[in-house]
Amino acid sequence: MPLIEIETEILGEMRIQTKSGELNLQPRKDFVVHTERGAGQYSLNNSDLVFCGFGIVSEKDNWNDYAGMDMEGKTAVVLVNDPGFGGEDSTFFKGNTMTFGGRWDNKYDFIDELGADGLLIIHQTSMAGYPWFVIQSSWTGPKQGLADMNRENDTAIKGWITIDAAQELFKMSGQDFTAMINAARTPGFKPIPLEAKVSVQIEAESNICESQNVIGILPGQQNPEEYLLYTAHWDHIGVGEPIDGDSIYNGALDNASGTSTVLAIAEMFATAEQKPDRSVAFLLVTAEEQGLLGSEYYAEKPTIPNDQIVANLNMDGVNPAGEMKDLSITGMGYSTMDDIAAEEAKKQGRYTIPEQEPEKGYFYRSDQFNFAKKGIPVLYAGGTYDHKEKGKAYAKEFTDTYIAKRYHAPADNFDPEDWNFGGMLQDGQLYFNVGWHLANSDVWPEWKPDSEFGRPVLKK
Repeated sequence: MPLIEIETEILGEMRIQTKSGELNLQPRKDFVVHTERGAGQYSLNNSDLVFCGFGIVSEKDNWNDYAGMDMEGKTAVVLVNDPGFGGEDSTFFKGNTMTFGGRWDNKYDFIDELGADGLLIIHQTSMAGYPWFVIQSSWTGPKQGLADMNRENDTAIKGWITIDAAQELFKMSGQDFTAMINAARTPGFKPIPLEAKVSVQIEAESNICESQNVIGILPGQQNPEEYLLYTAHWDHIGVGEPIDGDSIYNGALDNASGTSTVLAIAEMFATAEQKPDRSVAFLLVTAEEQGLLGSEYYAEKPTIPNDQIVANLNMDGVNPAGEMKDLSITGMGYSTMDDIAAEEAKKQGRYTIPEQEPEKGYFYRSDQFNFAKKGIPVLYAGGTYDHKEKGKAYAKEFTDTYIAKRYHAPADNFDPEDWNFGGMLQDGQLYFNVGWHLANSDVWPEWKPDSEFGRPVLKK
């Protein structure tokens, strides 16, 4: 699988000229920018800044944050997430549940169509779902993309600024930050020029590298042309900026835990006395941390035709806190995979609930998303909310501590004192049971009518 690897160097401060004077932002501390175009020098030279709400274009929702604004020669400043976040109407952009347009990569795609100079996404931890240090670690150093995509006409400079920097920018531009957010949540919002100009320079080097998706297949005995597909991503960030003297980003939970669990499930299938009726495939994908690239590449160029895949069961970060009473389903309500998972959870004495932090958009942040886009029903679930012995408060504290200190950081190590493999075994067994059920039936899971992935059933 060919990848283009781009390393961007930020050449000094970001200078923003406002009606109240010049605002100077520091690389990494206040902003991080990069390019997806490839090798070269790129710059914003007194590019007009325009506040473009949440940077979303959605025909389905009758929403266009760029309406009426010619973005050529301009740089958009947008909020992360989408207009429903923080509101009281659960039906408006799905309320606090992040929608497709709320993800940063889709904001990137929207701006690429408009001929803009640049895009700056305002980072706020509660709206993004992760702290600023994740931007610092994930968006500096070498970044990868699919090598066979033409990026020459994409927006040249994209990236993030901190919420503190954004608030200062709005203040110096004579705008009230809170009022602007409220305006961006209002139907009929139109872009607002900030009467400010931004300048920054970057230089990028690139090379083509190869990485690999790895797949193993257990042929079915009765219907070998129908497949269950298990996935997990085997990559992590690698070597990056040191934190507390450590520069190796081990990725023990994210996602050695998912990779090893899928391998264990593969062994269970392979050693079972009765072989499954349907074929079962085990796909370990690369470059997930670079934007779900391995699964995107596979979904576009599959070795198994997409219309022969019954369902995808994805594992990304398997519970190390111990056994749970819950099974939290990310994207609950999308497909009948929920019902099958609920049956198996009940056999384990567990109850099913939707993800408890829907504003973080986890459904769009792991590999099952690329298969959902192809119309394949998916399962992405695990115990996260209600610890079997220590309760909900302990489960929340465990998760919050991981996100705050270990997620996308060198500290994501195996911890023999904190890790309890009971939760991994519990979730791994459930995933095996769901797969075994489907592998020995003629059921084709279906999308539910109100799902944003509610496409025609691929095959019956």
